[in-house]
Amino acid sequence: MEQQQEKTIEQKKSRTGIIDCDVHPYPRNTEEIRSYMSQPWRERYNGGGRGFYGNPVHGDRLDARPPQGGPSGSDPELLRKQLIDEYGHAYAILMPRAFCNLHPDPDFGNAIAAAYNDWLADTWLSKYNPDGVFKGSITVNTQDPQAAAREIERWAGHPHFVQVMTDSGARAPFGQRQFYPIYEACEKFGLPFAIHPGTDGMGINVQPTPGFPSHYIEWHTCLSLGFQAHLVSFLTEGVFERFPGFKIVLVEGGVSWLAPLMWRLDAEYKALRYEVPWLKRRPSEYLRDHVRITSQPLERPDNDAYLLQIFDMMDAEHILMFSSDYPHWDFDSPTRAFPKLPESLHRRIFFDNAKELYKL
Repeated sequence: MEQQQEKTIEQKKSRTGIIDCDVHPYPRNTEEIRSYMSQPWRERYNGGGRGFYGNPVHGDRLDARPPQGGPSGSDPELLRKQLIDEYGHAYAILMPRAFCNLHPDPDFGNAIAAAYNDWLADTWLSKYNPDGVFKGSITVNTQDPQAAAREIERWAGHPHFVQVMTDSGARAPFGQRQFYPIYEACEKFGLPFAIHPGTDGMGINVQPTPGFPSHYIEWHTCLSLGFQAHLVSFLTEGVFERFPGFKIVLVEGGVSWLAPLMWRLDAEYKALRYEVPWLKRRPSEYLRDHVRITSQPLERPDNDAYLLQIFDMMDAEHILMFSSDYPHWDFDSPTRAFPKLPESLHRRIFFDNAKELYKL
């Protein structure tokens, strides 16, 4: 016991202070999740996934597959070796992939969300987490906002759950009032609301493009369109005025679109502010107080100077947070994904912004 405590202290000392805001843990098998379900859901549940929009080559890093078998991201020791120890992470924000909000039956979606939260709390946030490096996300089913709010309340006091999460796939833009119970609960308990891609155009969720793409490359490239629509909805519906303590995190939805989208929205607001009288500031002025974006996938042009200009335009110093998307195929290494940054900006993106948001 003493040796384990000493090892934990040494590990903490050796970390460089990276906070990775998008790391995906997976159950070793479907039964791990089923074991947390009551009937009839246990019998009905056969795992989750996107269906036909899957990577046609492979969806994960091949070296992240555990040697003893099981999916990538299911072995905590291998994840620690390849991510935490390799790069000196201070914290990894875990985002399970439950795919719970694509089901027509809201009760089934609620059961999946609850089971994933129980599983994450019992494994990655407890017995796999002696040093507290793993921080979790409370999965909610947005098809049933009242039940989602109750699920947030169920886990809000847990020391290692630091945010609420859902997929970007939805039946309506997230600024609309039917989702308010979720945001009220997030604000009440001081938990950011993270949106991650995964079920756009799946199940009962609508596709953000006009019709369904033919190929994965098209679907994957256009995921950022859903994030843009949700953000404009949050801003124009006045969600941040109604819930002044509420914050959102846009995870894995791209980065470089933010500045031109805000230029367009601010220009529209000049002529159309009478339509949204509840806004007390230009839309772009709400970002620093309420919105964070994670870096992966980082659109990196041939000329790094252009990307640094985009960082300046979008206020990356206060809005952007590093993410790797481990163990997926498009993993972004902390040492390779970015051009050389000024030291102060590097510190903000790789540590400070997430530390402040999650109160770590």
